[in-house]
Amino acid sequence: MDTRRKELGEFMQVIRSRSQPADFGFASGSRRRTAGLRREEMAQLIGISPTWYTWIEQGREVNVSADALDRLARSLRLNRSERAYLFEMADRRDPQANSPEDDAAPAHLRALLADIAVPAYLMGRYWDILGWNVAAAGLFTGWLDQKQTESDPAPNMLRFVFLRPETRTFLIDWEIRARRITAEFRADCRTRLDEPALLRLVDELSTASPDFALFWKQHDVLERQGGERGFLHPGRGLIHYQQITLRPVEQEHIKLVMLKPA
Repeated sequence: MDTRRKELGEFMQVIRSRSQPADFGFASGSRRRTAGLRREEMAQLIGISPTWYTWIEQGREVNVSADALDRLARSLRLNRSERAYLFEMADRRDPQANSPEDDAAPAHLRALLADIAVPAYLMGRYWDILGWNVAAAGLFTGWLDQKQTESDPAPNMLRFVFLRPETRTFLIDWEIRARRITAEFRADCRTRLDEPALLRLVDELSTASPDFALFWKQHDVLERQGGERGFLHPGRGLIHYQQITLRPVEQEHIKLVMLKPA
């Protein structure tokens, strides 16, 4: 038996057994031999036949549609981790995976930045800079050290790289770095390339920067990696850092980027 099908069947059994019939409009009483929902009731919630549902729990080779899994996840009020696990075991793409999320960085993450001695910043789903520390403001002088008001748009890493002429001098090996950043951004956004906000950003950058337009059309894809990064700082001269990127488990679309002096 395929391991994923077996895991899916066992997971659905657990979800069914822990669900209270009364919570879903089904009568509960002493005539029930086991706790939780019956298979027939689960099938009704999902909108499939009881036989088909039974085969899923038994781990048989049946295909469960993404719509049926979506109905199950919604009906049984699965949390984010459970929903992701359900779709992964069923080998289906979650239709809600691209739903817009709140891109604001939690207060506790922003507060953490002040405890980090090296330059550090938080980057959101469209690579807006959602928070940064004093050391980062000192490194990215003329950009992150500028006073921000609530009405100002968040600084954006892609706009910084492609739309500010001084960045070509500030970033050592600008073209190599710019190509890498574009490939990393494409990889980071691979599951939400049709989101309106992303399309607007890509269109803006492509119109304003021929370099971005060229790099984006090349469809290079690269997972975000660490490594040495060189900067020609206007006040400190040539400096090098090791870049480290971490993702909070509870908000994986946010990246904590730290630059350790090399």
